[in-house]
Amino acid sequence: MTEPKTHWAAADPSQKDAEPATRRANAALAAQLPFDDQADFGDARRGFIGTHVDGVIRSAGGTPLWNLPAYRFLDGEDAPPTVNPSLWRMARLNMNHGLFEVVPGVYQVRGFDIANMTIIEGASGIIVIDPLTATDTARAALELYYAHRPRRAVVALIYSHSHVDHYGGVKGVISDADVAEGRVQVIAPAGFLDAVAGENVLAGNPMARRAQFQFGGLLRPGPRGQVDAGLGKAVARGMVSLIAPTRDIAAPLETHRIDGVEIVFQLAPGTEAPAEMHLFMPAGGVLNMAENATRHLHNFCPLRGAVVRDPRLWAHYLAEALELFGAQADVLIGQHHWPTWGRARIHDFLEQQRDLYKYVHDQTVRLMNHGWKPAEIAEVLDLPPELAREWPMRGYYGTVSHNSKAVYQRYLSWYDGNPASLNPLPPVEAAKKALAYMGGAQAVLAQAREDFAHGEYRWVAQVTNQVVFAEPDNQAARALCADAFEQLGYQAESATWRNAYLTGAQELRRGVAQLPPRPMLSPELLIAVTTSTLFDFIAVRLDPARVEGRSFVLNWVLTDTGERIAQTLKHSTLTQRMDRIAADADAKVSTTRAVLVDLILRKMNVAQAAADGALSVKGDPAPLEALFGMLDDFALQFEVVAPRKP
Repeated sequence: MTEPKTHWAAADPSQKDAEPATRRANAALAAQLPFDDQADFGDARRGFIGTHVDGVIRSAGGTPLWNLPAYRFLDGEDAPPTVNPSLWRMARLNMNHGLFEVVPGVYQVRGFDIANMTIIEGASGIIVIDPLTATDTARAALELYYAHRPRRAVVALIYSHSHVDHYGGVKGVISDADVAEGRVQVIAPAGFLDAVAGENVLAGNPMARRAQFQFGGLLRPGPRGQVDAGLGKAVARGMVSLIAPTRDIAAPLETHRIDGVEIVFQLAPGTEAPAEMHLFMPAGGVLNMAENATRHLHNFCPLRGAVVRDPRLWAHYLAEALELFGAQADVLIGQHHWPTWGRARIHDFLEQQRDLYKYVHDQTVRLMNHGWKPAEIAEVLDLPPELAREWPMRGYYGTVSHNSKAVYQRYLSWYDGNPASLNPLPPVEAAKKALAYMGGAQAVLAQAREDFAHGEYRWVAQVTNQVVFAEPDNQAARALCADAFEQLGYQAESATWRNAYLTGAQELRRGVAQLPPRPMLSPELLIAVTTSTLFDFIAVRLDPARVEGRSFVLNWVLTDTGERIAQTLKHSTLTQRMDRIAADADAKVSTTRAVLVDLILRKMNVAQAAADGALSVKGDPAPLEALFGMLDDFALQFEVVAPRKP
C-alpha cells in the first residue's frame, strides 16, 4: 500500500503526525496481508436497495444522532500513515449503509448504528430482530425499510441477546401499548433481563465511562481520530429504551412459527453475552448467528468491562450451529457486519470462527499450566498463520492480547500468583515511590524522550503515566504520555485499542470532557428491569459514611404491580426479600414502580411524592426519608488516565 497523496489536516493543533516508527510498523503489516482480496467489498454491497437521503439522523429537536458524512475521509483506498492499514480496510467496509435484501423476505438495515436491524416479512406483518441502540435511529431504520417495502405492522420483535445495541431502540419500533394489548410479542433468550440488569444497571455508570474509551465517542472522526469501532462504525446517540420480553426461549433448541415464518432458536448462553441465541429460518436457508460469528475476533472481555465470557463454550456453540444448520444454510447473517453466501463458504467461516476462539482459549490455558503470567502469555501468543491471514479472524474489536488475559482471569482471577502482586501500593503512592527511585520526574522524562525517539512507545506510555499519577499537574509528562498514546493508537489494528489510546491522549491534553448533565441511568431502562434489580441498584449506592449506625426495616407495596418487598438496613448494608412483608417493619410504604424509579433518579423526593399523593407511609416516615439521603450519586466523567480527584 502506498501513502495517499492527500494532505490529512489534523482535527486540532495538539494532534501529531505519525512518527517514523509508526510509519514503518504500519507499512510492515500492509506487506503481510492479502489486500488484493476484495471479496468482502462485494459481499458488503450485495443486495443494496437504498439508503438515507444524506446519512444524518437527527432527533426531533434537530440534534445529529448519527452522522455518516463525517466519515467521508474514508473514501480513499489507501490508508494514511496515522491509521493501521488493516483497520482502514475494515473502516471502509463498515461504511456500507442502507437497506439490503439478504434473500426474498429477509432484509437488513446496516450502517445506521454499530449493529444491524434484521427484518423478516411474515404472513400479516413484519418481525424485527434487534432494534439498535437508540429510539431515533431505530425509527429511521424502520422508515427506510418502509420506503422500499409495504408498510405493514410489526407483529413480533426478537432480541438476539442482552447488549444495549440490540434492544435500546425498541420504542422507536414498537410501543408499550402494542405489547400490553397483544399486538406484538417480544421474544428473548432466557435470562435476558437478568443479564441486562447486571451489565447496564448495577455497573452501568463506570461501564458507560469506559465505553467512551472503547468506542471513541468523544473523538472527532478523522484520520487522526476515530475511524471505526471494529464491530461497526460507531454507537448511535439518543434515548435508550427497553420493553420486557413476553416470551423466553428456554430450551436448548426450540422451533416456533411466528406470523407464518418457521424459526429454529438455538440458545448459546455464556458466549458473547450471558443471554444469547442463534436463529435459523429453513424457508430461506438463512442462519443468523447474532453476535457470535462476526467478521473479526470478538472480545472475551471488552475494554468497557463485562463478566468474562467463556470462549470454550463459545466455540462449542459455533460447532453445534455448524452441525445443526450447516448443511441447510445458504446465507449466514449476523447482527453486525455483512452476510456470507454459499454453503461451502459458510462452512469454512464457522469452522474458522470455532477454531479462532478455541485456539486462544486452549493456548492460554496451556501456557497458564506452565506457570506463565498474563502479561507473558499476551506478549507471545499469536494466531496460527492459517487463521491470521484470514480477514474475518483479525482483531478489529477484540485482540489476542487482551483476550488471553481474560481467559487467565476467568480461571485464575486477577492475581498472577506472585505475592508481590497480591497487595501492591495503589497507583498514586506507587508512582511517587517509583519516581523517587528513578531520580525524579525530570530524569524520567529525559530518558523517556530518548525512548520515544527510538519508537519505544509502550514503555514511554507506561513510565510517563507514572509521572502523571505522581505529579498530575506536570504538563511535560502529560504531553509526552499523550504523544506515546497517540502513536500506539495510530499503530493499532483493533479499533477499540485505537479509540482507547486516542481518547487517553485527548484527555491528557485537554482534560476530561465536561458533558451536559444526564441521569445516572435511562429512566426507560429502570422502568423495564425487574423490581429486584431496582432494589439492588439502591443497595449499591448506599454510602456507609452516611448511615451513622442506623438500622431499620421498610415494607414496600407497589400498588400497580402488587409486588411486596421487605427492605432491611443493618450493618451498613441494604438487603431485600422479594414477596415478603416483615412483621417488625418500622413503616409500610405504598407507591408505584414509576414513582420508585423517580425517587431512585432523584426526579422527586419523598416529601414531594407524599404531598402529591403518589406515595403513602404507615408508621414512622423517618427511615424512608433518611434512606434516600444515604445514597451516593455517580458522576460519569471521572478521571481514567490521571489520578482520581478527591
